[in-house]
Formats: sequence, C-alpha cells, structure tokens
Amino acid sequence: MEINRVGVIGAGQMGAGIAQVCASIGKVVTLCDIKQDFVNNGIATINKNLQRSVSKDRISQKQMDDTLCNVTTTLEMKDLKDFDIIIEAIIEDVSIKKELFTDLGLICDSKTILASNTSSIPIGILAEASGRPSKVVGMHFMNPVPVMKLVEVIRAKTTSDDTFDTTFNLAEKLHKVPVLVNDFPGFVSNRILLPMLNEAMFCVMEGVAEPEAVDTVMKLGMSHPMGPLTLADFIGLDTCLAIMEVLHNDLNDDKYRPCPLLKEMVKEGKLGKKSGEGFYKY
Repeated sequence: MEINRVGVIGAGQMGAGIAQVCASIGKVVTLCDIKQDFVNNGIATINKNLQRSVSKDRISQKQMDDTLCNVTTTLEMKDLKDFDIIIEAIIEDVSIKKELFTDLGLICDSKTILASNTSSIPIGILAEASGRPSKVVGMHFMNPVPVMKLVEVIRAKTTSDDTFDTTFNLAEKLHKVPVLVNDFPGFVSNRILLPMLNEAMFCVMEGVAEPEAVDTVMKLGMSHPMGPLTLADFIGLDTCLAIMEVLHNDLNDDKYRPCPLLKEMVKEGKLGKKSGEGFYKY
C-alpha cells in the first residue's frame, strides 16, 4: 500500500513535527485539532522550523514553500475519513486516546491505517478500541521530530503484516531509522529513559545533589548531551509523570514508582519549559 495522504491529529510540538516531515517529502497532509488556535500554533511551529532550516542553508526557500503548500488544517475528524494513514499525537491519556481510536474506527475508510505516536501506552489497548485491530500500529517519533532520526514502530499482536510493513516503509521514506519494537508499556525508549529521569528526581528530592550537579554528573561523567533534569523539563514533567504512571500500573513493579517530587511539581503547575518553570526557570 502506498501512503499519499496523511492525517495528523494533535497540532502540538509532536504533531506539528510529524506533519512537517511528511509534507517535506511530498505527502498531502492535513493537521487536525479541536481548536483553531491549536492548528494555527501548529502551522506557526512548522513555519518557524522551516525558516530556521532555510537560514542555515539546510533547505531552499522553494523547499520551504512546497512543504507549507502540502499542509492544510481542519477542526473536523471526518475530513480525514479517506486518508491512507492517520497518525495520532494527542495528550498522553489512555481514556482520551481510546475514545479517539473508537471514533476513528467508525469514521475512517476500512483501508486507513491508524497509527499512534503514544510514548508509553500499549498499542493493543488502542487497537481493541478501534474495532479494526489489524489496521492499528504504533509510530513513536522522537522529539524534536524534524531532527531526531529514530522511530519506534510498535507492532501489537493484532497488527497485520501489511499495516506494519507500510508504516515501517513510510518511516524510511521520511529519512528516519525505524526500529521494530514489540508491544509493551513504554516500548524500549521510555522504558529505559524515564526510570533514569525518575531516579535523577529522587536524587534531588533526597538531597543527594542539586539539579545542576545531577545534570553535570550525567553530562561530563556519562557523555550525555543533556542532563536528565533538563531533558525532563524539555519533555514536560506532566508527560514524564504520565509515562511513569503507565509503566508503574501496567508492569506492576514498584521500581517504576513515580518520584513524589515529580508528582508535587506537576500538581503545582511546574511542568518544565512549556510552563516557564520546572527543575529550572525559563
């Protein structure tokens, strides 16, 4: 199956990035969200990313213009009903995602692949909700999408060969490096990454070291390009908490227990860079 028309649901940073990379290789892309402000912000993000690439001579002005021409927006999911693939990139909440996949299963053409950019929720849960489990797959991009090469392509037990192969091939055409991952909570990336970030938070909470010291140890001692607490701020502490809760609940192991400091900061609205304050102020 050839993918020509791509619907992206969720116009935040991840959704906008996914829309951008799809449009940049000539795919017809429609970016969908629930409010006009959200899709406007998504287009603004794409425009800003492309302008930066033009200024650094990574792409030409024509490539930027062509990419933008390939993207339209909508507030109506029904406008995506006959697309080849829909990639969901909404809030990391299992009940909201299940509801969305139920709706998409009813709205979309039977050939449409339904992909989720979830960072931790098992794809099988969403596949069951869709009513068309063979057509559901995970497509977990890394942030920022235009820059990062990895895509985890998550295969649920019910995902058909055609669905998986088509999604894997699309990732390759996007100039990404797709990796087959079987369907477990957190997949590979976040099952390894988030417990490390969580442990860094425990170090701060228990007074082992201040955030700057923790980050310096990991950067200079472990050659990490970014300290774990800075990275957590960039991911969003609410997203970090959501992923840890999925790992803790679904794997039923207390080694994934979210750090109480993380819970407290999210409750206080300190979500990281996007709120202006997390472990650092922005």
